[in-house]
Amino acid sequence: MQPGQGALDGAPIFLNPELLALQRRLQHNFANPRLLERALTHRSFTADHNERLEFLGDSVLNLAVSGLLFEKLNQLPEGDLSRVRANLVKQDTLFEIASRLDLSAGLRLGDGEKRSGGQKRPSILADALEAVIGAVYLDAGFEVAAALVHRLYSGLELNAQMSAMGKDPKTELQEWLQGRKMKLPVYRVVATLGEAHKQTFDVECTVTETGRSERGIGASRRAGEQAAAAAMLQHLTADPKQADALPPATADVAPSAKVP
Repeated sequence: MQPGQGALDGAPIFLNPELLALQRRLQHNFANPRLLERALTHRSFTADHNERLEFLGDSVLNLAVSGLLFEKLNQLPEGDLSRVRANLVKQDTLFEIASRLDLSAGLRLGDGEKRSGGQKRPSILADALEAVIGAVYLDAGFEVAAALVHRLYSGLELNAQMSAMGKDPKTELQEWLQGRKMKLPVYRVVATLGEAHKQTFDVECTVTETGRSERGIGASRRAGEQAAAAAMLQHLTADPKQADALPPATADVAPSAKVP
């Protein structure tokens, strides 16, 4: 069987020229090419879309980047490593890598999403990149997926200054909670609203120690999480009674990772 071919339930699968070219850029030939096809399929195209692969790829990406930073920046403390990692896995960075790989050429989008410029939308391309990493993990295991991640980041200069970049609401909330030795917040997508090509995500952020939940809405899951985190942070810091009832901040706790 030639590279780019595979079989699922006994039927041969053939990748189109765009995906064959993408395999070469990824330096990975899929034993099951259907995984790559699914990784580039947006929910607006079909029910067999890439969101589960994105979920998996997000975890693989974080672990692979953590290993890379542990090796390359071995003098940095945990807090700085966390913030460098956060800048490497945030949407802007993933979008840049996805653009360099020309993932947009292989994206499968619904007609409405195409018309609205979905092939160039940072959130869609960042999610697709995570899905591709998840697909490689399922196709060949963690070592191969981690090697791919290392190649994708090989052109970036890894340094301690990356930890000094601005913080987003999720980062600020995590650091606020960790400074008080509290558990990290839990995020949950409550609802997905709108047409497939113009969706918004209603996300809930819960801090278990307070029993409090806040909601946020954004054009992507990440944006919804950021909005919910901002609402939670505003509540926690604006209510003196709430703040007084919580443990005091501790100066010796290293800041948490920025979560994209």
